[in-house]
Amino acid sequence: MSRPRATGAATTRCPTCAAPVLVQWVGHTAALKAVVDLTPLTPAQQTAAREPNRLVWCRFQAGPHSPPRLRWATPPHPPDCGHPHLAEHRCTAEPTTLF
Repeated sequence: MSRPRATGAATTRCPTCAAPVLVQWVGHTAALKAVVDLTPLTPAQQTAAREPNRLVWCRFQAGPHSPPRLRWATPPHPPDCGHPHLAEHRCTAEPTTLF
């Protein structure tokens, strides 16, 4: 079974709550699917959003014609980073199907 290659992030909608989210396969083997909300967080909101099993991501763009990319915003991530930081999506709606 082959895994997807790590690529840029794509804007889509959460299949459960229809909220707009950014999705990207990350890691050297693209083993983790990052799904993040589009609303940038202030430093205080980033601290409040960090909890067990919830990550904060840095959204950066290498150039004007390249797709946005996500990287995990954890030390040694620079504290004065100028890119938007986004929280992992937490869906508040109940699933409408079991499968």
